[in-house]
Amino acid sequence: MLKVSRTKLAVVIGGLALSVPMSVGIASAQPDLGPVINTTCTYDQVWAAMNAERPDLAAQFNAQPMALGMLRSFLNSSPADRQGTVNQIAAYPGAQSYLGATLQLAGSCNNY
Repeated sequence: MLKVSRTKLAVVIGGLALSVPMSVGIASAQPDLGPVINTTCTYDQVWAAMNAERPDLAAQFNAQPMALGMLRSFLNSSPADRQGTVNQIAAYPGAQSYLGATLQLAGSCNNY
């Protein structure tokens, strides 16, 4: 299994967050990220949901193969570790738009 530090994951996902189109919208308050932290979805389910619902985001992940490994590592980590990672990601400017997309996927990945 690929072991990646939370900091590296936050940096890569933070970089992706900056590249997500701002048309997604920015919420004024921190959203409830419990569904992301406590997801029971597998990597394959999240990847299928991303390709079906957010092909733009999937293309960005495909352009950075290390991000795919980090996504897998995130999903294989415990909820406590995910909480720490999400806290780091949320601190990045522009992360709100990424977190919105992530919440969308967390809400639907069980359908894949």
